Amino acid sequence: MENLYIPATKSSPEIQFDADQCVLAITGESYPEDTAKFYTPVLNWVITCLKQLHEEQPMIVNVDISYFNSSSSKVLLDFFDVLDEAAMDGKQITVNWLYGTNNESAKEAGEDFQEDWEALAFHLICKEEKV
Repeated sequence: MENLYIPATKSSPEIQFDADQCVLAITGESYPEDTAKFYTPVLNWVITCLKQLHEEQPMIVNVDISYFNSSSSKVLLDFFDVLDEAAMDGKQITVNWLYGTNNESAKEAGEDFQEDWEALAFHLICKEEKV
C-alpha cells in the first residue's frame, strides 16, 4: 500500500498516512464546502488499507482537529465506526484524539466520540499549545 497525502486548506485538514508505519494523521480544521467529496476518497482508502492490514500489525490514527462542523462530525462518526468494526474483527487499532489545552470544545467532542466505541482503543491526549 502506498502513502497517502492530502495537504490542508483553509477549510480542510491535512491527511497523511505512512503506509510503512501504518499511522494515519488528520490535522487542522474541518469544514469543507462538500464534506462527502473531501472525505469519501479518504474513507475508501482507509477501508482498503484495513482489508490489507494483518491482525498483528497495529494501526494508529492521530486526530488533531481543532475545529469541525456538524457534517464533518458525521463523517468522523462513520470513520470511527469503520475502525471499530475492524477492531471487533481482531485488528489492532488505536485512535489518539489530540486537543489543545485551551480547546474545551475539542476535548468534549473527543470525550463524546470516546464513549461510542466498544472495541476501539480511543485515547484523549492533551497537547501543549504553542505560544
